[in-house]
Amino acid sequence: MSAAPAFADRATEAAVGRSARRLAPGAVRLAPSAAPALVAWYTVAGPEEATGPLGHAFDERVPDYAWGESSFERTERKFLRHATQGVLARAGWTPEEVDLHLGGDLLDEITTHNFVARELGIPFVGMFSACATGGGVLAMGALAVAAGAAERLLCSVSSHYYTAERQYRYPVELGVERLATNQRTATGAAAFLLAPAPPGGGEAIRVTAVTWGRVRDLGVKDPNNMGAAEGPAAADTLLRHFSRPDAVPEDYDLVLTGDLARVGLPLARRLCREGGLDLGERWQDAGVLLYAPDQPVQAGGSGAACCALVLAGHVLTAMARGELGRVLFVATGSLHSKTTYQQGDVLPVVAHAVELEGPAARPRRGGEEA
Repeated sequence: MSAAPAFADRATEAAVGRSARRLAPGAVRLAPSAAPALVAWYTVAGPEEATGPLGHAFDERVPDYAWGESSFERTERKFLRHATQGVLARAGWTPEEVDLHLGGDLLDEITTHNFVARELGIPFVGMFSACATGGGVLAMGALAVAAGAAERLLCSVSSHYYTAERQYRYPVELGVERLATNQRTATGAAAFLLAPAPPGGGEAIRVTAVTWGRVRDLGVKDPNNMGAAEGPAAADTLLRHFSRPDAVPEDYDLVLTGDLARVGLPLARRLCREGGLDLGERWQDAGVLLYAPDQPVQAGGSGAACCALVLAGHVLTAMARGELGRVLFVATGSLHSKTTYQQGDVLPVVAHAVELEGPAARPRRGGEEA
């Protein structure tokens, strides 16, 4: 039997005990007094995203993919730069006032974030969960604030259609025919600021629970069919999250998955129903919501920016207005590389869930776990 952790004093032990509670492997509920607040968020959207059904909800809408830069990689940095600077300005914070920056993107060595982090000068930790990175950075950021490791924390993600296609499949300039199962990597960036919530929560939107994903697969090897690959990870995380007494579907106004799109969403729904979970109409997917059916996106959206744009531009705004009370955000991502799939390996996938509560959240029907 392993020894219990040693604390320097009883006050430290009590503080750690109050901040979060482990409910199951990978599942954490934050204490009401420690659940951090989303202070501000900011979005920058590309051309297709700006003209889609949610285009009106984004803070900046960029009309072309180059945005005056000499390469698409530099353009993606510009998207991220505008998102991070925009969210800091919205909160009235300077980079010097931020304790930690957590962020990631899809490019090798998360180069987009590395360059922008160099400019910001904030202590930086890069994170990669592919298209699930938005869930990962928000979850880890919330735990850091709840534990007192950071008072002000910046989270960010970005992706770009042209940079991701060049890295993972084929440069768009080659004109390779896209399949009906292909998804379009969202062009854009989103940034979020976390800090301790005011006493009593006030009108804040708070992060109240996290369910970390397990890496899963159903044997899919085709990078042109990301939805089918990611469906099992979303279903696994949802089944684990809702297996706990403290979480029942009726407690949530919205369950937002990311990047399953029109192929993966029906598959994930079926896997959940087979596991005894039916979320009904409260379950929506960012890969479906971001684009209209007549846009050239095949099965729908993907990319690190996809679910983050929908969350920040659409969902958080609705929560702030009191239209949504409690939301479960489940970001999904495929963790393959361009080398592994060419060597015939499966596409390993993961999904991280973050529970959000706004001022309109209803009292829970689920009870606390013993």
